[in-house]
Amino acid sequence: MATARLFGKPIADALNAESRATVTGAGPGIPPPSLVSVHRGVDSPFRFYLRRQERAAAAVGLRFRDEALAPGAGPSDLLARLSELDRDPSVHAVLLEHPLPAPFDFYRAVGALRPEKDVDGVGTQNLGRLVAQRPIHAPAVARAALAIARHYGLPVEGERVVVVGRSETVGLPLSLLLAGKAEGIHATVTVAHSRTKDLRAALAGSRTIFSCVGHPGLLTRAVVPEGAHVIDVGLSSVPDPAQPGRSIAVGDADAASLDGWAGSLTPVPGGVGPVTVAELMASCVRAWQLLTAREATEAR
Repeated sequence: MATARLFGKPIADALNAESRATVTGAGPGIPPPSLVSVHRGVDSPFRFYLRRQERAAAAVGLRFRDEALAPGAGPSDLLARLSELDRDPSVHAVLLEHPLPAPFDFYRAVGALRPEKDVDGVGTQNLGRLVAQRPIHAPAVARAALAIARHYGLPVEGERVVVVGRSETVGLPLSLLLAGKAEGIHATVTVAHSRTKDLRAALAGSRTIFSCVGHPGLLTRAVVPEGAHVIDVGLSSVPDPAQPGRSIAVGDADAASLDGWAGSLTPVPGGVGPVTVAELMASCVRAWQLLTAREATEAR
């Protein structure tokens, strides 16, 4: 059995085309969406992601800027700046890069944003709305995993699926999207994680598996049912065996072990990543639409 590769590019291209059409079709006199990414400075490990966000924003017609916290800035300074961005009508979407070091409290900080501007969908209000099945934004990576499953017609609707991972930013939101009514999937979801004692038993009987643990090599043919489809959200950096001193990106799945065993598998990189960025841009456009509509209503 050949294991199909589920590439994210065609899905990302379609999402970006839709976002671009929405922005360009807004008509004259309407400012385009604006995204601000707040981070810890030029030495932040997120510089790569910031550059990718900037390119993605430009591709769909968004204005983008990144804001580095001033050296020595503390939690109160971050809260004050996020509150300012939340009140700024020219800003439609705000991202706070995380994790943050102590004494910063990421969830308290992102809580300074109204749910429309919290486009990463990780604030308390957005997560609460997701539990209530009335989401405004859900984490882009969770939406990306779901978009891949739908695009490739994987067995998820009304099916038993497994989500391996329970983080607030991926695993738990993804399980809620899969099980809830809002997306119309109605899956029966098992949530496993790094401390699940018998992962093979947890995965048994599932034809679609979503893994987002960040544990290289976790999924092999010893635990994955034959023919199952694996959407690999995990991302880790490991030494490159072909080039000493360098590293490569890998997921949770052992691709070599699953080749010829799994029905299909998302590659890392090239699978969930491109779709995540496109979903993030789509959330920015959605925020812009919601806030622009509210401003128009209030101006009447």
